[in-house]
Amino acid sequence: MLELAGLVLLGLVIGTYGTIIGAGGGFVLVPALLMLYPDSEPEEVTAVSLGVVFLSALSGSAGYGRQRWIDYKTGLLFAVASAPGVVAGALLVQFVPERLFTGLFGVMLLGVAVVSLWGRPLAIREPLRGRGIIRRIVSDAEGRQYVYAYRIWQGLTLSLGIGVISSLFGIGGGVIHVPAMIMLLHIPVQFAVATSLFVLAFMSGGASVIHLTTGTLGGDEAAKIAALAVGAVPGAQLGARLAQRIKGRSVLILLASAIVVLGFRLLLKAVADV
Repeated sequence: MLELAGLVLLGLVIGTYGTIIGAGGGFVLVPALLMLYPDSEPEEVTAVSLGVVFLSALSGSAGYGRQRWIDYKTGLLFAVASAPGVVAGALLVQFVPERLFTGLFGVMLLGVAVVSLWGRPLAIREPLRGRGIIRRIVSDAEGRQYVYAYRIWQGLTLSLGIGVISSLFGIGGGVIHVPAMIMLLHIPVQFAVATSLFVLAFMSGGASVIHLTTGTLGGDEAAKIAALAVGAVPGAQLGARLAQRIKGRSVLILLASAIVVLGFRLLLKAVADV
């Protein structure tokens, strides 16, 4: 009973925080599960994480949809581009040793933290024009209009790579997708966060189906997903509401601060097994 209560509370924190930064919470959940269940195989941990991320992303996307912060055209385009990577990552995770898995995850998190705070990621630029450019004009629920554009090859390549990483590490991909969409594609922060979460629903849902068919998502994993989802689903709704009050730069600071701590912790576990 105490274990279930702890998982519900963990799910609430992950759903709320993950939705605020558009990451789904998997980057917090994976290391937490590795510490709580050290005897679990990496593919079992990723299966649980992706199942929870899927349910949390669905809930958070519904909240952001009401605020009209989701760029559905961009989101669907990126979701399709990520599909081959999701399949590859879900199959590859079965061949990655646990200690190597933990170390790679820690290195990746630290790299994302550095990139997130490097230079001036929120600088505004004139929307691109020309061939191979997708130009978007969107409005939020309050009638504010935003114009931005990005190179289609950059968006597709980014989504393909993130599909592999999200499925391999069970993080949903948003922890990388959000800063990349902001810094590389110059998508406004609130739309990057909400659209990333929308894409995560497809990524994590597809990867969960693969884990289910390969047998890594069994009864024990399903029970953990259910307990975590009890907290994560309402937490995602709360996160979508709180996001309206948080400034864009603060989103990146929240993201980078958490993943630095988690990255070092996982590296320590991989190197010294502590």
